[in-house]
Amino acid sequence: MKYLFSILIPTWNNLSFLRLCVESILKNSKYPHQLIIHVNQGADGTLQWVKEQRFDYTYSEENIGVCNALNASYKKALSEYILYINDDMYVCPGWDEALYNEILTQPDEKFYLSSTAIEPVDVGKKVAIAPYSYGITPSDFDEERLLAEFQDFHFDNWCGSSWPPAVVHRKMWDIVGGYSIEFSPGFYSDPDFSMKLWQHDVRRFKGISGSRVYHFFESSTKRLKNRNSKKGNHLFLKKWGISARAFYSYYLRMGEPYHQLTEPKNDSRFLWKKFLCKLKRFWIIFNK
Repeated sequence: MKYLFSILIPTWNNLSFLRLCVESILKNSKYPHQLIIHVNQGADGTLQWVKEQRFDYTYSEENIGVCNALNASYKKALSEYILYINDDMYVCPGWDEALYNEILTQPDEKFYLSSTAIEPVDVGKKVAIAPYSYGITPSDFDEERLLAEFQDFHFDNWCGSSWPPAVVHRKMWDIVGGYSIEFSPGFYSDPDFSMKLWQHDVRRFKGISGSRVYHFFESSTKRLKNRNSKKGNHLFLKKWGISARAFYSYYLRMGEPYHQLTEPKNDSRFLWKKFLCKLKRFWIIFNK
């Protein structure tokens, strides 16, 4: 069978969410896709379930984090297009068709496309449809109401694609070397992946409004301590000389109506932000 996307799904003892995610892909996709699940630990029955369903999978006895999990599962990918999705997401009908229709308009492989998430909590993201709650766990998920309403929210295509569900051409995945394992378990690995693409002249970071998913909102990352997030934030700044927030704002223009991106303008505001980032980088290095 020829697959459209190779879908990489890292999971960590999150079987109820994983099952719902997979069921939604099988039920609500227009095209056939290869599912590759990386099972971290799998102590809750995940490993047995994945084997029973005969999905492609990789496995680690311990939680090796998102970066290693994605790189491991990618080795089994057969498709031209690589899509990463979190296990706490439910894809809505038409999600893959909207992404593929956009891919067909691209002049080359230098693109990074994301679906648009509907989320139960508004945390200030400009790129999510929120707050619209259809449940916070699979047990209280109101699937029927979501399917009746998910198309009702007006939302434009947006700049700044940097989060899953996201799809790239495998050529670009290979060029940037996948996800950077120094960011394990995964905090700030998404902007790092986007920055690596930016360094290889990718400028079309596009969020697709017509491709919609319901995001139960970080059910796995909540189990990790805040210090991992802070560490990833500092690592990004040390590696790239700019904060992830500044990268999202000045490079990816996250949340703006979609337009092809260009290098940031060296105006006073951007130069001041770069200066502040430089000071903070020095402070982090010398106070390690």
